[in-house]
Amino acid sequence: MAQIIIENVRKDFGSFNAVKSSSFTVEDGEFFMLLGPSGCGKTTTLRMMAGLELPTSGEIYIDGEEVGQKPASQRDIAFVFQMFALYPHMNVGKNISYPLLSQGMPKAQVKKKVHEIAEILGITEILNKPVGSLSGGDRQRVALGRAIVRDPKAFFMDEPLGALDAEFREHMSEELRALHDRIGATTVYVTHDQLEAMQMGDKIVVMNHGSIEQFGVPQDIYDWPASKFVAQFLGSPPMNLLEFNGMVDIGAKQVRMGDITMDIPPSLEGANGALSFGIRPEHVKLDDSARYRGRVKAVEYLGTTQIVLLDTPNGVLKARLPSSDPVTIGATTGMIFDPRTITLFDSQTGKALRSQANQGVLTHG
Repeated sequence: MAQIIIENVRKDFGSFNAVKSSSFTVEDGEFFMLLGPSGCGKTTTLRMMAGLELPTSGEIYIDGEEVGQKPASQRDIAFVFQMFALYPHMNVGKNISYPLLSQGMPKAQVKKKVHEIAEILGITEILNKPVGSLSGGDRQRVALGRAIVRDPKAFFMDEPLGALDAEFREHMSEELRALHDRIGATTVYVTHDQLEAMQMGDKIVVMNHGSIEQFGVPQDIYDWPASKFVAQFLGSPPMNLLEFNGMVDIGAKQVRMGDITMDIPPSLEGANGALSFGIRPEHVKLDDSARYRGRVKAVEYLGTTQIVLLDTPNGVLKARLPSSDPVTIGATTGMIFDPRTITLFDSQTGKALRSQANQGVLTHG
């Protein structure tokens, strides 16, 4: 397997800039996610890494070799597509064995290798079946088998579970991660599904409009989003963003939002203007004694939890609470927030103004 380095890679299609100058590193053996909405540039980035598109500028290194202008056939990678891309006139075994036979490997060795891969994927009993008779899940296993049978330096996967129904998609994502852990593969995986990225990825690049919004481990990206876009894209429900025109008092290092006074870390001295107050729904607590208040607008029951929508002076806020907590629609209640879970954003740029290392202190009243 191999480390993959992307340095200042850009892709233009005529006058359209699909991927702005992007840089990141996929470490050897990582399960790496490219996450973002449709049209954000994630698939174009993957295709440049695979050699299916050549970058307009920048460098791509696979296992220490610069391959940015080399075709896919010279990169020793395997690609798994969303729509399987199997050979319909071949059975399962022949589909998996085709890459090895095309390389001239002896048939006895090919047969042994195919059975090893079939055992890993749990498809030994369907090796002689035509691929047209298989379920979507089994077809995807065959596509994976054809990719991993070659022992390539890296696996590139473009929405490989996108054609499956929700229940089976969750099951296959668990299988994919277990397969990755078993074979120790370097894997780059494109998805628009933030739950899929959080569940499977060691690292995540979040993209938007051709740019990298944030790069890091899933927990850090979820807890400390670098921008309002990331805060809203990850999470179900996403992070609450309450808007207020709070001027930072440099002397007192404080900003006020209604009846809330927040101490500002030194990195924010000199900031002013409109700020956005971000907090995840699970970190909102209801406490009738708190002075910052809102009216219960609606309640969404989700089994063990409930989502409570509250109208506040600064916008609608969602709280994720245990279903056993009594909540009355139309009632007014107070809210408290743990200062360790709050992120402030510049309302104009959308960028986070604080980090995990610079936590403020929140007081109520």
